[in-house]
Amino acid sequence: MNESTTHFGYREVPLTEKQKLVGAVFTSVAARYDLMNDLMSFGMHRLWKRHFVASSGVRAGDRVLDLAGGTGDIAALLLPRVGATGSVVVGDINAAMLGVGRDRLTDRGLVRGLDWAQLNAEALPFPDGSFDAVTIAFGLRNVTDKDRALAEMQRVLKPGGRALVLEFSRVTAPALAPLYDLHSFRVLPRLGQLIAGDADSYRYLAESIRKHPDQATLKAMMEAAGFAHVEVRNLSAGIVAIHRGYRL
Repeated sequence: MNESTTHFGYREVPLTEKQKLVGAVFTSVAARYDLMNDLMSFGMHRLWKRHFVASSGVRAGDRVLDLAGGTGDIAALLLPRVGATGSVVVGDINAAMLGVGRDRLTDRGLVRGLDWAQLNAEALPFPDGSFDAVTIAFGLRNVTDKDRALAEMQRVLKPGGRALVLEFSRVTAPALAPLYDLHSFRVLPRLGQLIAGDADSYRYLAESIRKHPDQATLKAMMEAAGFAHVEVRNLSAGIVAIHRGYRL
């Protein structure tokens, strides 16, 4: 890649086009996104998300920004933690994903303490020090300029606030890697075609995982963005990892 290009899965594309291409992927898969997540991860994504929120340190009265909040899974888990005196802002760049999430949580009666915002993680429309915590689950790898997004997450945190990133990462068990690759590149696109009528989008999602920075690289990126005390916790042999950093 050069300064004017970036990766879209395994393709090199003009920097200015990635956002549009990613948007098309998530508009295509929005209606079946959660079902596909269940099939892709054998339901494990629900356990990962519960652990992510349970270990987040979010407390009653906190104001939380959930980026790439999409279908509202993380927001629904955060709401009981922030309680009646706290709030959650769900942000996503994709209107279709936000619509699915807002409708789903409204149908569950989850309205109070929730706000929905279509936004770009690279240019957050909030003042400095607006939130006690910023979360992003399975979304950072789709951001064009990850360094800029991390810097924006750090900027909008209050002193002492924390950013939490749940993302696919590098498998740490060598014996698991071939099976994981088989599932990602053979099974996943076929499931995408069968369930969502879209094999290409799920092929991109598998490729985007491989292009995402590994645990150590993302930790260094968070430190470069100004986060302190950055910690990494692997889940499921590194298939996913939680990165946590603080604004001092």
